[in-house]
Amino acid sequence: MAANRRDFLAGSATMMAAAGAASAAGAAATSGPGTPSAVQPVKVVNLRELEARAEAVIPPAAFAFIAGASGDEWTKAENEAAFSRIRMAPNYLNGLTTVDTSTTLFGTKLATPIIISPMGNQGLAHTSAEGGTAAGAAAEGVLMSVSQSSNLSMEEVQAAGSGPKWIQLYMPRDKGVAREYLARAKAAGYQAVLFTIDTVGETASERSVRAGYTPGRSRHGNFPTPQAMNRGPDWSDVEFVQKNSGGLPVLIKGVLTEGLVKRAVSAGLQGIQVSNHGGRGLDGSPASISVLPRLAQAADGKLTIVLDSGVRRGQDVFRALALGAHAVGVGRPVVYGLGLGGSMGVEAVLAKIKNEFAGVMQASGTATVAKINRSFLFPSTEG
Repeated sequence: MAANRRDFLAGSATMMAAAGAASAAGAAATSGPGTPSAVQPVKVVNLRELEARAEAVIPPAAFAFIAGASGDEWTKAENEAAFSRIRMAPNYLNGLTTVDTSTTLFGTKLATPIIISPMGNQGLAHTSAEGGTAAGAAAEGVLMSVSQSSNLSMEEVQAAGSGPKWIQLYMPRDKGVAREYLARAKAAGYQAVLFTIDTVGETASERSVRAGYTPGRSRHGNFPTPQAMNRGPDWSDVEFVQKNSGGLPVLIKGVLTEGLVKRAVSAGLQGIQVSNHGGRGLDGSPASISVLPRLAQAADGKLTIVLDSGVRRGQDVFRALALGAHAVGVGRPVVYGLGLGGSMGVEAVLAKIKNEFAGVMQASGTATVAKINRSFLFPSTEG
């Protein structure tokens, strides 16, 4: 294991020195035949329509990996259905002509509470991989969470777009590797750590198996050699991440129960991400939005709360904020935009949902994000 860590450190130094120059080459290396490469404007009318459009341009096996979810994909479908059961309560004649969509997370002012959730292997959708997403996010002033399984290294992603970023961590079996990974994130300018806890068993979707997707062939830019992951993390691992984050805020991602929230508060964590991994975790789990009110109540104002899974509309962002979230993550639609137009496609997706969100704020009479609360929803919102 010591040799493994020496390889890791040597690879880290090399990547940091050559991040900008290596980004394009690294992205190309992870993409297969037929992977989209065009950087072009994308007309976005509805984020839901992007899935079918992306399927037409992304190679079938790659698309199956991106779009697929666990089991019968019930949880994936429920993520969107649960949002549709929450009714908005508009507040017209409010006199507003402009709204301020900005918010602050961990001391960083952001243009919007909409962020990008961590998603690995983006080179399957476009030859620019995470570099294209980073550039599009920076252009729209959106915070990007970068996957540990990114095809580009965290340094390459940082070089591709100057916007604020968080880093995801799955716990490697070798904690020395984890320690050095966290040190790299701090050195590269990442602003928080998302310790992801919900990938503990079989993760391949049946859809991707049927399509012939082969895992492990993509370049994983954060590790020069393959790393075995700890499939059974526990609270001692949470404590390890806290001690080795270099002072960065630590959130646990994959929270769906009140017990985990209360333990997160007592452990001194800075936040949680309410998430079922876009349906890629345990199928049959509830939609993230359906459990958010109870989890926000359990947090009692002591945690920053991010919600993801199933977000497709500006209305969904507003609903989540009204029910207790501080920020809302968007996942697959961003990658579909990437496949359709590279960084410009990502920009178009983010601009669309940001504009929808601003429109909902105006219709509700909420001049600032801080004024959004449950009173702007009709009762019985938990579906």
